[in-house]
Amino acid sequence: MKEKSAVTVGLVQTSVSEDLKASLEKTVEKVKEAAKKGAQIVCLQELYRSRYFPQDDKKDASKFAETIPGESTKAFSALAKEKGIVIIVPLFEKGKDGKFYNSAAVIDSDGKLLETYRKIHVPHDPLFYEKSYFTQGDEYRVYKTKYAAFSVLICYDQWFPEAARICSLKGADILFYPTAIGYVKDYAPPEGDWHDAWETIQRSHAIANSVHVVAVNRAGTEDELQFWGQSFACDAFGNVLARASKDKDEVLVVKLDLSRNEPTREGWGFIRNRRPDTYSPLTKKGSDAK
Repeated sequence: MKEKSAVTVGLVQTSVSEDLKASLEKTVEKVKEAAKKGAQIVCLQELYRSRYFPQDDKKDASKFAETIPGESTKAFSALAKEKGIVIIVPLFEKGKDGKFYNSAAVIDSDGKLLETYRKIHVPHDPLFYEKSYFTQGDEYRVYKTKYAAFSVLICYDQWFPEAARICSLKGADILFYPTAIGYVKDYAPPEGDWHDAWETIQRSHAIANSVHVVAVNRAGTEDELQFWGQSFACDAFGNVLARASKDKDEVLVVKLDLSRNEPTREGWGFIRNRRPDTYSPLTKKGSDAK
């Protein structure tokens, strides 16, 4: 892994069809486009290959699942080795234990498959019935690749400051958030604009931990959900460096200056002034924390 410096990342934002083969082929071409534009690390969106099936509760979604290694990792491992790039491939995983996971396969620039990250925070709400499909993961990982040390946290993970802090303390300089989120048709949430909250919480993780954040969301309409796209990257103080469109398939390539992480962190003291001795309530559930 290189010393902390500049790294160029590619964000692949797409709409998804019912055709798994077509989704794979389209995404391979998008990753090639990102590599041609100079991307060294390319991240795909959550469940990149299939439509967002958790809109329906307790249906048979096994046809969307694949193993790791499997068809997707075979294709992207070959591409990673050919182009000398790192690729983050979020997919619906059928584990060796027979359970199903919302996972991210991470492939290094030599085509080597690294350890799989499995989504830790799994929601269960109308149109987001994920607990009916995904077993929860239990380990945060930092990937020390040729170009940078980073963590992958998937969609609902992005709302939890603890996840971002843990990954940052473990040495991540970039937090990648592959995501599938959007508006519900004909519904005005009483709490306000979901998109604004989505971007704000992720930018806050960048600020609180002095790390870069890269969020990759899908686009297009699927049944009751209008995915809002707008994948973005921000620096270690939450400044948005680039943002994709709301509704188009897009390859966004952004240069990140990782050398700014440490001076920002030291200047604001968010890590060195922590008080872990006061944080024991964080390990308690619900009302026990009061």
